[in-house]
Amino acid sequence: MSTPPYYNIYRVSSIGTALTEALDELIRDSTIPPQLALKVVEVFDRVMADTLRNDVRNRMSFKGELHTYRGLEDVWTFIIRRVVFKMDNNDVVNADKIKIVTCNARKAGDA
Repeated sequence: MSTPPYYNIYRVSSIGTALTEALDELIRDSTIPPQLALKVVEVFDRVMADTLRNDVRNRMSFKGELHTYRGLEDVWTFIIRRVVFKMDNNDVVNADKIKIVTCNARKAGDA
């Protein structure tokens, strides 16, 4: 039985980049084989998706000006300018520009 596909978008996050850099160093030092690094990254993709889906309960709302949007193969990308985030605890965070990438959750391991 094969493992269902997961999106790899979390690999470009801070933690994903750090993981990739650490694995690259381990491969360069011949500490682990490249196949093991690939397996670690695949597990990272699955765990990130599952954790965000099942364990994160915080909510926020935001408003801003939609600058650009694009959809391709169930992946949508939005560039939003002058964004105001309002958190559950009423904290407010402002950003000049953000990029949001959304994916069809059904591909990420769902039947």
